[in-house]
Amino acid sequence: MLLTELVTERALPVHALMDQFALHEGELLVGGERLTQLAARVGQTPFYAYDRALLRTRVQQLRRVLPAAVKLHYAMKANPMPALVGLMAGLVDGIDVASAGELKVALDAGARPLDISFAGPGKREAELRQAVASRVLVNIESFREVTTLQSICSDLGLPARVAVRVNPDFELKGSGMKMGGGAKPFGVDVEQIPALLDRIGRAGLAFEGFHLFAGSQNLRAESICEAQQKAYELALRLAPSAPAPVRVLNLGGGFGIPYFPGEQRLDLTPIGDNLARLAQRARIELPDATLVIELGRYLVGEAGVYVARIVDRKVSRGQVYLVVDGGLHHHLSASGNFGQVIRKNYPVTIGNKADSLEMETVSVVGPLCTPLDLLADRMTLPVAQVDDLVVVFQSGAYGASASPQGFLSHPACLEVLV
Repeated sequence: MLLTELVTERALPVHALMDQFALHEGELLVGGERLTQLAARVGQTPFYAYDRALLRTRVQQLRRVLPAAVKLHYAMKANPMPALVGLMAGLVDGIDVASAGELKVALDAGARPLDISFAGPGKREAELRQAVASRVLVNIESFREVTTLQSICSDLGLPARVAVRVNPDFELKGSGMKMGGGAKPFGVDVEQIPALLDRIGRAGLAFEGFHLFAGSQNLRAESICEAQQKAYELALRLAPSAPAPVRVLNLGGGFGIPYFPGEQRLDLTPIGDNLARLAQRARIELPDATLVIELGRYLVGEAGVYVARIVDRKVSRGQVYLVVDGGLHHHLSASGNFGQVIRKNYPVTIGNKADSLEMETVSVVGPLCTPLDLLADRMTLPVAQVDDLVVVFQSGAYGASASPQGFLSHPACLEVLV
C-alpha cells in the first residue's frame, strides 16, 4: 500500500507521510526493506538511508521532460556520500563540485574530468591547482582567481578550462535561498564581466562559457522559467565580449521539493517546454553551446530518510516528549536551524507504526542539552513507545554533511544506500 492511499483512506495528516515510500504491514519500506530489518542490518541508530530506486526514478522523470539537448548535472553539495555520488555519476551528464574534497569524491566515483565543474567563492590556490591538474572546468568567481590560474598554468604547463560565474542583476523570485542579484559573495557582478573576460583572454585561459545560479528551493515553475530566460538573455549579451565562443551555458537550478503543509510538488512540464524553446534558440544564437541545468536537492532530497530510535518517553505538564538518539547534530535542517526564519516541522512519522490509527500530539526531541534540539514540535503522530523508530522524510539533501556532528561529542550517524 502506498502512503498516499493510506492518507486518503484513513484521513491521516497528509504532511505527516510522503507518497514516495510504500508500506508493508504498517512498516515503511526503504530500498525494498522493512524499516526494522534495515535498522538491524545497519547495526545502529541513528542513520540516513537513501533509496536507489527513487534516485533513478527522479532522474528518469526529468529525462522525460527535458529536451535531449539540455544536459543534467548533479550538484553534489546536496549530498556528497561517496556511494551515492557513484550512483549519480552513472545517471547524470556531469557533476558540480564546491571544494577539492568534493572533487576527489567525484573523480573517485568515476566522473569524467570533462564533465566536472568546480564553483565556490573562496577557492584556495591549492584547490585551483588540483582543478587545473585534474582538467576540470573552473567557474571563475573573482579577478584574483584569473591571476592565480595564470600562474598555475605556467607552472604545470596545462591550460585552465574556465567559465565565468555571473552574479546577475536579477533574483529567482520565491526561492528559499537567493544566490544571485544584489550584492553577493558568489560570482562576479554582471557590470564587471566584460573587464573580467578581457583579463581571461589576456591571461591565455581556455574560456568555455558562463554559469548563472540565481537561487534555490523554488516550487514555482513560472519563476524558474523566468530566471532561465533571463539567464539565457544575459549570456547572449555577454557572449560578444568573450575571448572564445560559448561552449557551455549553465543555467543553474532552483528546483525545490515540498517540505511543509500546503506545499505542492514542482510542475516540470512548463520548465521542460521553456528549456526546449531556449535550446532551439541556442542552436542558432549560440551554436557551439551546450545548455546545462544543475540540480542537487531536487535529485536526491526526496529519496532519503533520517531514522532515530526512541530512547525515552516523557510527559511534562501535559506535553508528551519522545526523546530519540539523534537530533540537530545529525539533521540541522529538520531542527529548523539551517536557514528557516520561522521554524516548521519536516514531515515525520513513526516508521514501524505508520498505519496506526491511534494518534497523539507529541514533540520529538534529541539528546542534546539545548532547546534547539527539536525534530518535531507538537505534531500529530502515531502513538509511540521506547524502541520505536522515528522517521524524518525529505532527508536526502543537506543532512549529514550539513550538520554539526561533533556538537556535544555524541556519536556520529551512519549513511547507507539501499
